Amino acid sequence: MKKVVVLGGGFAGVEAAICLKKYGFGVTLISDRDFMYIYPVSIWIPTGGINPESARLPLGKLSAVHKFDFITDEIVKIDGGANTVSGKKSSYNYDYLVIALGAGKANPEGVENTLSICGTPAESIKIKEKVDSLIKSGKGSISIGIGGNPKDPSAMRGGPAFELLFNFDYLLRKKGVRDDFELNIFSPMETPGKRLGDKAYNMLNELYENLKIKKYFGKKIKRFENGGIIFEDDSKLESDLTVFVPAGSMHKIFSVSGLPLTEAGFIKTGDDLAVEGGNNMYAIGDSANLEGPSFKGKQGHVAELMARTAAYNINEKEKGTRNYKGYKEHVHILCIMDNGKGATYIRRDSKSEKIIYLPVVGHWLKKFWGWYYKNSKLNNIPRIPGF
Repeated sequence: MKKVVVLGGGFAGVEAAICLKKYGFGVTLISDRDFMYIYPVSIWIPTGGINPESARLPLGKLSAVHKFDFITDEIVKIDGGANTVSGKKSSYNYDYLVIALGAGKANPEGVENTLSICGTPAESIKIKEKVDSLIKSGKGSISIGIGGNPKDPSAMRGGPAFELLFNFDYLLRKKGVRDDFELNIFSPMETPGKRLGDKAYNMLNELYENLKIKKYFGKKIKRFENGGIIFEDDSKLESDLTVFVPAGSMHKIFSVSGLPLTEAGFIKTGDDLAVEGGNNMYAIGDSANLEGPSFKGKQGHVAELMARTAAYNINEKEKGTRNYKGYKEHVHILCIMDNGKGATYIRRDSKSEKIIYLPVVGHWLKKFWGWYYKNSKLNNIPRIPGF
């Protein structure tokens, strides 16, 4: 039985491990933490909509259900020539390697003065504590920012920022203190959210206006300070709480591992997701350079698509065929954008764009997705297309 090592316990790594085990490989999943953090539902932790444990999927339990091995270790180097990866605890040999470690984060000056909804799980709890403190004081200014990677627009994470912003607005209105708070959104990009499509982009701008959210777009960030954001023109946006969602960038171990990288720092692969020039190495999810339409974005469902494609191609290679599949023609945008009391279904592909307003039911639909994702994985329930 050939051994596959999967690096990373996020959407891509988990899906790859499950699929490869079904193909009959010996699979070892290695992650630096013992749980998968379900980022799409973590938006409700800062508002008290869910408890932090609800966003965690224990990888030990998951591995027991799907019969793959799981090891908690932090990978520090990949040696493709020796078919070995090195962790802080041990080294691991493989016949095939799937790299799903995610991406690094842009690190602008003063970023330690911000918190991120896409950072460590502890940061979501800190955001909640700060918001609770501001509400208790009765007033404040909350600013949410979206960073960009000018070398790869697909690495931008806009969705979580939009959702958290609208959930904060809803929370403050429920508490009866919205008029005493200033909500801001900022980004160095001129039109964040545009890749969702014209309909969704226009919807976002209507929401900013209707909810009295101030926009600061198209201004580069010079630095973050305790108490605000300094833009390139030296103007300052005062902020009691700054939540910043940086764009993805090169993972710290890629440069020391001799991997072929794009200018933006992502691993180069073919449409079959095999690493260029690699020996039985595949890269998926945020670690890999994403191909597809011009509006493409790195999302969880895209990471799972890449994982299933890579697993299929590894199996075909092992069988000795060249019946490989590609992924990029299937890349599309899909999200349920929650606002606390409802949601909007957004889908865009190469042929069309669609938005459907789902008042009330949309919020519960997204909550159901979180419950379904976690429990379907733990109970080995077949996935529902579209979920």
